[in-house]
Amino acid sequence: MWYNGLLDLTPLQLVLVMLGMTHVTIISVTLYLHRHSAHNSLDLHPALAHFFRFWLWLTTSIVTKEWTAIHRKHHATCETENDPHSPVVKGLKKVVLEGAELYAEAATPETLERYGQRTPQDWVERNVYTGHKNLGIVLMAIINLALFGVHGIWIWAVQMMWIPVWAAGIVNGIGHYFGYRNFECADNARNIVPWALFIGGEELHNNHHTYPNSSKLSRRWYEVDIGWGYIRMFQLFGLAKPKGYRPIAHSVPGKQEMDVETVQAIANNRFAIMRQYRKRVMEPVLRQQKTLLEEEIKPRYRKVRMLLSREVTLIQPTEKEQLESVLETNPVLRQIYEKSHELQAIWRRRGVKPQEKLQALMDWCRDAEASGIRYLEEFSAHLKSYALRPA
Repeated sequence: MWYNGLLDLTPLQLVLVMLGMTHVTIISVTLYLHRHSAHNSLDLHPALAHFFRFWLWLTTSIVTKEWTAIHRKHHATCETENDPHSPVVKGLKKVVLEGAELYAEAATPETLERYGQRTPQDWVERNVYTGHKNLGIVLMAIINLALFGVHGIWIWAVQMMWIPVWAAGIVNGIGHYFGYRNFECADNARNIVPWALFIGGEELHNNHHTYPNSSKLSRRWYEVDIGWGYIRMFQLFGLAKPKGYRPIAHSVPGKQEMDVETVQAIANNRFAIMRQYRKRVMEPVLRQQKTLLEEEIKPRYRKVRMLLSREVTLIQPTEKEQLESVLETNPVLRQIYEKSHELQAIWRRRGVKPQEKLQALMDWCRDAEASGIRYLEEFSAHLKSYALRPA
């Protein structure tokens, strides 16, 4: 029948084709726009990069420079008034429902000039992909109607909604509001689910904000980044080359001498170091001290456990009061809490010589070893084992 288009597909085939086409769109966003263009963590072969650019023109009308600039500004100004799409500032409902509109509002000449560097400026970009950015989605509508008949209308509608809903809305909205955190980065980014299959790996948003220049978004053994799987596949054919996907840091068994490279390795791996501090020091000490906590504090045990390791800028005023009330009554907890911030202060210092940071780390380890807290002493030994090169 003519109204079924040239392919005359069954309903199930139509759904599978639609899901396949939208999946290509998601992979184009995460590999080309996000990891390759915005963060420069992935090199793509020019032919593959151009395919992704062409496909995004057909299915989204996204301009590489605009998307790249807005995303870079998001990282530079995350969860401030200047963040283009922060649910913390603008509200979750607005970001989820109006994500595409927020992108359009953010694409100002000033933003493009400041954050849009190193994006394509060739003839086809200027005269087709940017010069006629809406022509692509019109062509996609015509192609869909020709191939799928009247079903091409709803397939095209789903294609047009896919990125605004899943990327602009879900990742930028839900990814800064709900989920779990592997690392206490300085913003509220969260991993939505550990099995990042549906939207290209972008579900692992906390991991990405912690290591934005990593081409691999998974960090735990149980996490799956499907985008990384595609990168590895393209790498086999010489079409992709990841530039970096893990911190340059190694724990060398038996190493107990600290040097400048030890400080550099710890700074490179600082978010994982603080996660280890939580697991190796804070949680076992808190379990020890639980019986000593006052009765009115014990019901808040889980809350206290969370607040002890939370990024300090994300703690609300009422939560600060709750935490301080616990620390006032327990000098051991106060000691391990303050030691965690002293450790973070070492790599946050700017404009100091490497030898000064080394001395600060040595002082920290000396104090930890003299604290009388076994877990602090053991963690000091663990820090000394770090190096830039494996054993």
